[in-house]
Amino acid sequence: MELSGIGLHSGAPVTMRILPAPSGTGIIFRRTDLDGFEVEAVSRNVARVSYATSLMKKGVLISTTEHLLSAFIGLGIDNAIVELDNLELPILDGSAQPFVQAIKKAGIRKQRRPRQYLKIRRELEWREGNKFIAVYPAESYSVSYSINFPHPLIGKETFQVELSNGSYLRQIAAARTFGARQDEQAMRNMGLIRGASRENCIVLTQDGIENGPLRFPDEFVRHKVLDLVGDLALLGKQILGKVVADRAGHAMHTALVSRILREKSLWEEVTVSGEESKSEAVSTSHAAAGAQA
Repeated sequence: MELSGIGLHSGAPVTMRILPAPSGTGIIFRRTDLDGFEVEAVSRNVARVSYATSLMKKGVLISTTEHLLSAFIGLGIDNAIVELDNLELPILDGSAQPFVQAIKKAGIRKQRRPRQYLKIRRELEWREGNKFIAVYPAESYSVSYSINFPHPLIGKETFQVELSNGSYLRQIAAARTFGARQDEQAMRNMGLIRGASRENCIVLTQDGIENGPLRFPDEFVRHKVLDLVGDLALLGKQILGKVVADRAGHAMHTALVSRILREKSLWEEVTVSGEESKSEAVSTSHAAAGAQA
């Protein structure tokens, strides 16, 4: 499977291929323009998390990873090699849907090794001002997210979703990123959103939307769920737990990952009877994907 586009923040053209990987590999990004240098999609490689989640290893950057990682979790993909010929993943339409569609078209392969889950055993909560994030014990993976934006089309929105029953594909994957036209120049001056357009994000005006209609009435909060799922993929394993967030954002998402991994009494590794892992195998010439479930 191959996808081409531009990076949301860099504006740089990029071609991406997803290749199969053996059980236990996890998700690895490979920079084909830098002699195949590899960066693992794990917490220790998190670099920048202001307006996107980026990874860095030995100075090599992989930017805006959250939408693809979210798609992997939504589809149950545990092992894959993601090849890029530039520093930032393609933004495509601003959601995870193009990744999901391409992966499903290529196919997903079950692998023999049982999937390892990170099962939450006790709660973890914290606040930063009016921001909040927490994780609680549960037998499945679910997310509850609230946002509150001072815009007439957004305001306070809350969305809850159970991620282990296929709801991600129906309710989350198609939700697009968004931004305000009035913030555009300031963000471009900061070196951000150089690749943003009406084709890859929802553009908010002071009292409406330039490029409607919305895909969901509450598409904004659904996209925050999409981002959270992608950021929590940096745990390196799918979780069994309930995550609750209120106006959290990428920085708190990735901080939660770090705190969970650091506090080992919070969790244990478990397998679920009857589930194999899955590895995605996507390339331009071979349409088969494997997953560690």
